[in-house]
Amino acid sequence: MREDHDLEILFVDNHLLAVAKPPGLVTQPSGHHRDSLEIRAKRWLQKRFQKPGNVFLEAVHRIDRLASGVVLFARTSKALSRLNASVRERKVAKVYLALVEGRMSPPSDRLVHWLRHGDHRAEVAERGARAARESVLEYRCVAEVGDRTLLEVQLLTGRYHQIRVQLSEVGYPVAGDQLYGGGKTSGGLGIALHHWRLTVPHPTLGETVEMVAPLPDTAPWDGVSRQTGIKSGAFDDVTSSSPKFEITNPKSKM
Repeated sequence: MREDHDLEILFVDNHLLAVAKPPGLVTQPSGHHRDSLEIRAKRWLQKRFQKPGNVFLEAVHRIDRLASGVVLFARTSKALSRLNASVRERKVAKVYLALVEGRMSPPSDRLVHWLRHGDHRAEVAERGARAARESVLEYRCVAEVGDRTLLEVQLLTGRYHQIRVQLSEVGYPVAGDQLYGGGKTSGGLGIALHHWRLTVPHPTLGETVEMVAPLPDTAPWDGVSRQTGIKSGAFDDVTSSSPKFEITNPKSKM
C-alpha cells in the first residue's frame, strides 16, 4: 500500500516495518546523504501512530543506493535481536530480480567467488586471499527482454555489491551499472537490480512472513512487468525450479 508519495509500505505490525526502497535513496543516514529511507520511515511511523518523539527503528539489512526493493526494519530491540539471529542462522531468504546485459548462459547456475571490499567497490580475489570472503548466489533466467536477460537471483551470502560484481565477473553486468561494466540506461535514478522478495521468521509469532516489492515503474524497469508477467511475487508464464516460499502472513497487531 502506498501511503504517500515518499513511502510504499509492504508490511507493518508492532515489531516489523517493511518498505519498498526507491532507487537512488540510501537505506540509512550518512555523512554524504541528508535523506534516507530510515528517516522517511521514522517520519511515517510518527505520523501514522501519532508518536511525536523519537521512535525505535533499525534496519535489519541494507540494499545498495542504486538498487530498489524490500527493506525490513525492526520496530523493537527484541525484534532486531531475533531477526539478526535469523540472518546469522540463514533462516532469511532474499530473492532479487536483475536485468543483465546480453543473453545469459547457462540459463541457471550457482556462482561462487571470493570477494573483498575495495575503494567504494567490491573486488574478486583468489580463494583464501587476505580480507576476501566466500560469496555465493544462485540464479535462473526467467525472460528475455530485448537484448537483455531478466534473472531471478537467490542471495545465499550478503556481501558488499555481491550480485553486481559476481554477474559482471561472468560477463553479464547489471543494466545501468557502469561501475561494473553495465551499459548506460536512459533516465531513471538507479540500476536494474531489485530486491523483490524477502522471507523471514516473524520474531514473536513463530510464523513466516513474505514481503514482495513491485518493480519500479521508472527506467530501467519500465515495461518489464508487462513483458515478463511478474505479478504478486510470481511469474505468470514461467515455471521455476527454484523453491517457492509458501507462507502465511501474520495478522497485523496495531
